[in-house]
Amino acid sequence: VQLQASGGGLVQPGGSLRLSCAASGFTLLGYTIAWFRQAPGKERERVSCISGSDRKTYDAESVKGRFAISTDGTKNMVYLQMDNLKPEDTAVYLCATGLIIGDQGDPRNYDYWGQGTQVTVSS
Repeated sequence: VQLQASGGGLVQPGGSLRLSCAASGFTLLGYTIAWFRQAPGKERERVSCISGSDRKTYDAESVKGRFAISTDGTKNMVYLQMDNLKPEDTAVYLCATGLIIGDQGDPRNYDYWGQGTQVTVSS
């Protein structure tokens, strides 16, 4: 199982980015897929996820209405569309997956991680 994240970069406040996560070695169906982020000195935080059991999505309050997670099963891809970006969104963004039974917000429950992509929001 491998995850490869891409699409990060430097963007001005109010701008948009779309992150991509290419999955290989497994199919997305049945797996919980999540985007986490980690800023320097802060804990890893779940941003958005799609539940493996019922495919419902979850977004953190801090990004609700601005970020949207989606998947393309035909390409085995996961995306995170990020609009109206704010400086506080600056972090390394990581995609993760696993057959989650417990808390989908706990990074310890995820088995596989991509390498992360840096997002910097600054003027």
